[in-house]
Amino acid sequence: MIAVDPRLSVAPMLDYTDRHARYLLRLLTRHTTLYTEMVVDQALLRGDPQRFLAFDDSEHPLVLQLGGSDPVSLAQAAQQGAAYGYDQINLNLGCPSARVKAGRFGASLMAEPAHVADLFAAMQQAVDVEVTLKCRIGIDELDSWDHFAGFVQTAAAAGCKTFIVHARKAWLNGLSPKQNRSVPPLNYEFVYRLKRENPQLTIIINGGLDTLSAAATQSEKVDGVMIGRAAYHDPWMLTAADRLLYGDDHPLPTRKEVLEQYIDYMAARIDEGVPLRMMTRHLIGFYQGAPGAKRWRRCLAEEVGRHGDLDMLCQAAAQMELQAA
Repeated sequence: MIAVDPRLSVAPMLDYTDRHARYLLRLLTRHTTLYTEMVVDQALLRGDPQRFLAFDDSEHPLVLQLGGSDPVSLAQAAQQGAAYGYDQINLNLGCPSARVKAGRFGASLMAEPAHVADLFAAMQQAVDVEVTLKCRIGIDELDSWDHFAGFVQTAAAAGCKTFIVHARKAWLNGLSPKQNRSVPPLNYEFVYRLKRENPQLTIIINGGLDTLSAAATQSEKVDGVMIGRAAYHDPWMLTAADRLLYGDDHPLPTRKEVLEQYIDYMAARIDEGVPLRMMTRHLIGFYQGAPGAKRWRRCLAEEVGRHGDLDMLCQAAAQMELQAA
């Protein structure tokens, strides 16, 4: 188990932060905490654990995010995650999708603080690694400071010490998950106040803080920042994280070096039967902001994606390096 530093993390994102994306991101930053996609407890317990839980040792520090609403199955899922070597286990209390709502988990659980406390307690008692909660500041009409503070206090009384807070409430009806990431207004003050009034808790803020410079400005108010899709669509931004946020001045990699390592990784996975497109899709934003980025994206989507040819990717990468020279 590796200690998880709260200063910066990349959010759990369904269909994005799979093991291949995390391997790539770890080539860019040594210290940033990485999260899995949300894994529903029942899918894990009834399916193939290797499919959901396998990861490369380089991905540490690494957090497994679980979704569910039954204390017994969540505890069992947490045990599996801990046995696989995850550094933390996180419970999703922020996803507003219809499927999640129908299953009585995700953001809908913010209406049931006592039940959340029971879920947390069951999970934490089952494992030696820390269990954390990722939540919103409220849902629907339950969006007052008193409800939010009471929710956190109830979970903290059960032993939770770390809260990752998306500083927007969620509308469970009327907005899609995508709209819930941007339409409800940000309310950072709720998160700042939570930290001021609970200095003993570790509070990580999420939502709208999409650059490393923005993340650095939060250090006096909260313990850390979680960045979501900005880090996925422009992963190269993370190369500055170790110096800016952790004081680690190791030599920065070049795009060529990172890509060569990822290509070696992809070649090994292809030998194991992983389709190339499952890995190249994480490279779409690799040259974001660089000359030729549009051509790179088109090549990945049309030529490499259609033919599944690793040699084509190597040729496209060589062209990008020639253009940058």
